[in-house]
Amino acid sequence: MDLRNILIGASLVVVCVLGINAVQDAPSDENQEKKMINDYNVYALPMPEDLDFAGEPVPIEMPDIYERMDRELLVNTYWQSNTLLLLKRANKYFPVIEPILAEAGVPDDFKYLAVIESGLTNAVSPAGARGFWQIMESTGKEYGLEINDNVDERYNIEKSTRVAAEYLKKSKERFGSWTLAAAAYNAGNYGVDKQRERQDVDGYYDLLLGEETGRYVFRILALKEIMSNPEKYGFNFRQKDLYKDVPSYKVKVDTAVTDFAKFAQDFDINYKILKIHNPWLRETHLNNKSRKEYFIELPEKGYYSPVDDSAAE
Repeated sequence: MDLRNILIGASLVVVCVLGINAVQDAPSDENQEKKMINDYNVYALPMPEDLDFAGEPVPIEMPDIYERMDRELLVNTYWQSNTLLLLKRANKYFPVIEPILAEAGVPDDFKYLAVIESGLTNAVSPAGARGFWQIMESTGKEYGLEINDNVDERYNIEKSTRVAAEYLKKSKERFGSWTLAAAAYNAGNYGVDKQRERQDVDGYYDLLLGEETGRYVFRILALKEIMSNPEKYGFNFRQKDLYKDVPSYKVKVDTAVTDFAKFAQDFDINYKILKIHNPWLRETHLNNKSRKEYFIELPEKGYYSPVDDSAAE
């Protein structure tokens, strides 16, 4: 047998072996299903039963309501980094917001309105709304907040929460529904009234609204559901992973302050720390010609250690 025949024979053997292996490795339906189970999977979410907002039931049996709710659950479950940040911040700020809402007689569910408005940060909108509750300047002043070059109390979480609560209560009195009051927080009382009259319906879930207001209550509901049941939606964390409030106390100031950087140093902190605790102070000074009383929050001693830059030299 010459070399050519040997090579041809060897080639045939290789082809046969490869063919046999190919047949053996061809995936069955069962094998294919196994291969689809990976370390990371995206699943459809079961719709929660008996959803409600502030005690008002969500008509989830309606096809469009089901789809709109499903959308917000999916978006907020699979935007993992953002939702995990919200869970961390909530541990710090919900204890401030919850008792103020309760004292005002506003349902606890409205704390999630602050979540969707600002992500529990002192955000600034393109329209000029500011703070956790995204209050416009005109609304803030109407409800008694001080807003000027030195001071903007929309950044004061306690005072702005009280204003938001009062606004929501008035909307509830007007519409007779907490759900519509929530929608009106986004679209305005006049905007909601106009659409109710135009469409001749009374309930939020029966109204055809613009994209933002149409999603608004469903976004609140989704964050309520996920943040109330984080493990159910795949969010895993330890208590020590959550952000915590720094214990603080308040000092009264009823005079002008020429330099808040020096003021902070008198309390063994720096200007940055002073602003973290008092974001409503907008300048490095306070004119206070009227000698109004202000209460400035200061951290208890020992929670911030000054950085010694000389150690790096």
